[in-house]
Amino acid sequence: QVQLVESGGGLVQPGGSLRLSCTASGSTFTPWYMGWYRQSPGKERQVVAMKSINGSTIYSISVKGRFTLTGHNANNTVFLQMNSLKPEDTAVYYCNADFGLQIGAPGPMWGQGTQVTVSS
Repeated sequence: QVQLVESGGGLVQPGGSLRLSCTASGSTFTPWYMGWYRQSPGKERQVVAMKSINGSTIYSISVKGRFTLTGHNANNTVFLQMNSLKPEDTAVYYCNADFGLQIGAPGPMWGQGTQVTVSS
């Protein structure tokens, strides 16, 4: 059974840093896209950063220059390094893995979510 295992998150002061990690386990398929979304209370889930299998990465304009997505889809693991955190970064962060159109691959997968709180 395919599942996304997340770690990291927690409480940090403004200006601080956190690192999230996500591993897709139990799959013989390599995600075509892998990365993170976040959702704040009362708001829709929004993309934070996503990495494609060819290595290209996109970032939300609100985090560009502060967050860095690393890792390799081929290893089914990605890391989100979050620096210069702001209170508005407070949200539940969800790992996402999309296996694209590979025959027999599962549909898009979501992690259970990890809380990130930026507060003094």
